[in-house]
Amino acid sequence: MATKKPKVVIIGAGMAGITAANKLYTAAGSKQLLELCVVEGGNRIGGRIKTSEFGGSRIEMGATWIHGIGGSPVYKIAQDINSLESQQPWECMDEFLDEPLTIAEGGHDLNSSIVEPISNLFKKLMDFAQGKAIDDGVCSEFAQSYRSSNDNLSIGSFLRKGLDAYWGSMKDQEGIDNWSRKSLEDGIFAMLENTQRTYTSAGDLHTLDFNAESEYRMFPGKEITIAKGYSTIVESLASVLPAGLIQLGRKVTRIEWQPDDGGYHQPLDVENGDDTKPVTLHFYDGSIMYADHVIVTVSLGVLKREIRDDSGMFSPPLPSFKTQAISRLGFGVVNKLFLQLSPTKDEDGYDAMKFPYLQMVFHQSDSKLRHPKIPWWMRRTASLCPIYGSSNVLLSWFAGAEALELESLGNEEIVDGFSTMISDFLVNSKHLNKLYNGHAESCFIFDKVLKSQWGTDPLFLGSYSYVAVGSSGDDLDTMAEPLPKRTNYSCNSKGSPPLQILFAGEATHRTHYSTTHGAYFSGLREANRLLQHYHCIDI
Repeated sequence: MATKKPKVVIIGAGMAGITAANKLYTAAGSKQLLELCVVEGGNRIGGRIKTSEFGGSRIEMGATWIHGIGGSPVYKIAQDINSLESQQPWECMDEFLDEPLTIAEGGHDLNSSIVEPISNLFKKLMDFAQGKAIDDGVCSEFAQSYRSSNDNLSIGSFLRKGLDAYWGSMKDQEGIDNWSRKSLEDGIFAMLENTQRTYTSAGDLHTLDFNAESEYRMFPGKEITIAKGYSTIVESLASVLPAGLIQLGRKVTRIEWQPDDGGYHQPLDVENGDDTKPVTLHFYDGSIMYADHVIVTVSLGVLKREIRDDSGMFSPPLPSFKTQAISRLGFGVVNKLFLQLSPTKDEDGYDAMKFPYLQMVFHQSDSKLRHPKIPWWMRRTASLCPIYGSSNVLLSWFAGAEALELESLGNEEIVDGFSTMISDFLVNSKHLNKLYNGHAESCFIFDKVLKSQWGTDPLFLGSYSYVAVGSSGDDLDTMAEPLPKRTNYSCNSKGSPPLQILFAGEATHRTHYSTTHGAYFSGLREANRLLQHYHCIDI
């Protein structure tokens, strides 16, 4: 009787899933050494990579940047497929070459003598947290003492105590109007913290683990966007797969597997008749699929929902070592908001499509000084800027509670909020009124709105992972451990079949979590794990 080929099913057609499929197919599937299938609950491939268009420009609703070009597999693929240059305008195509214009609430222009000392302090503190040496007396002394403490350390408390140490070393300086110098510095520091929140997806930096920050790895070189769109990377990886191998609209509702507890019973595989497979997949439409191995690439947000709601996605449930890691790790929400300026002109004929790279400093502690009509969800937004120098499409980032609130708002509420902010920040700015001949407000009228909604999308329930206080890099390693958990994966081992459920995705990579290249590496890792198991490659 002919031996049946091992069947591998990959759940999720994002970067991790498509990379795993690409590797498995090119190494073994095309030689008919295994049977391969990718099932995707949505109607497209890409996962949290989603290239779109808005206002005549190419934009990214999800993954945006190649984080360093030195050694990045994403950069290498983009080079190979000619995706780094395009005739069509795209988001961040000029890499924000303009210097930002920093304005404090009430329209107060802040010059570099006020902004740069705080920006330099923030950078030094983050450099230290990330394991880099810093040469600064007060900052270095404080940072070393913080690291030596034994409490649960967070990036948020580290940054704030660093700011306190800075203030303790400085003499009082003059402020601006109703802003004291300290309140200005506090607002600038908060603006930088809010940018850091979007980098990490931690809605509150006090939940971001300090010790894990130094384990995170960045590739060297500049950070760039992909001119022809991030989706071209996934599409290129998927292009080697035969038609029909990726099945869209196939939402998995339950994964039945056989734990290594001595009670393994081989189910009848009705698809193959005379073979048995240990994993059974149940789909939303009632259909069933059987597999020897399943690579799960769903987001950490989906896994958190599974253990929180006990929805029965895994049967039997995931073991405690896995659920504890899922619970401890952080998974936040980051959303992007695109606003298109109306192509109207002001009374002097000034083109309204010119907008500065604006950084916004909001009042932090004194609520009496805050503009009463600027909504709360805008007050932790760090910037608003054109997606490239001459674009009439503006971009703002949101994280945490503000990002979720944004998803619930209608376009009119969003436009009203930004219009109020424009009135307060720009109309009173002497610098901008000089540029716009005293008609700054009439130059900036919003026409259309487009926002991402990663937090409420049931296929993701968030944006990307971070190491939360109480967690560690060990939990990321635990995320990557296959089930059943065994040390011996020999084909002759007794007990339930090995490597039934494997895990990939950015939240399973210890040093490159939260990135597309981390997802890519994880997909390769799990594909290679299976290929090595079947002696298809020597790694």
